[in-house]
Amino acid sequence: MIGFIRGKLISKTPPQLVVDVNGVGYEVEAPMTTFYDLPQLGEELLLYTHLVVREDAHILFAFLTESDRLMFRTLIKVNGVGPKLALTILSGQSAEEFHRCIHNNDVPSLVRLPGVGKKTAERLIIEMRDRLPDVNDNDSANSSGQNNVISMVSSNPKQEAISALITLGYKAQDASKMVQNISAEDKRCEDIIRLALQGIAGK
Repeated sequence: MIGFIRGKLISKTPPQLVVDVNGVGYEVEAPMTTFYDLPQLGEELLLYTHLVVREDAHILFAFLTESDRLMFRTLIKVNGVGPKLALTILSGQSAEEFHRCIHNNDVPSLVRLPGVGKKTAERLIIEMRDRLPDVNDNDSANSSGQNNVISMVSSNPKQEAISALITLGYKAQDASKMVQNISAEDKRCEDIIRLALQGIAGK
């Protein structure tokens, strides 16, 4: 099992990252909660990881905080929730929002996430209520309490945001609607995705 990796951030295209660890490029998948607080390209970072072994692939999932990794590991223990859906849940809601949904039996908010139907939402509430990990925003070796992302704005951040949302499970038409009214001026792909997900959560 690979517990963590430390190296230079080479590229980031939600939900995928490439980290150079002593000359070896690790391709990892991460939730948007991790993307929001990434350092700029070329800087060093530490990611807590979880390795999923399948017949056709070995997939390394990565998180900036141990609490996010623990939440991921707790989610995939729920019947019917695989790694991809767990990543989508972590991308679509903050840990605080997810805790609120579980404790308040808030099925409508959960079913707004792609891949989460009513039965899955009800199962999440039942199975997660007694095993939710504590929320801790200060357990990351990379966190300074501020969003320290500094990176160049891409030439087409809206299109990148739409592609990322589709990868996370949203339908292409829905992803386009989510970002259509968001101004791309001086915004990174991650900023647009954050605003789009906040818009869905607020409905």
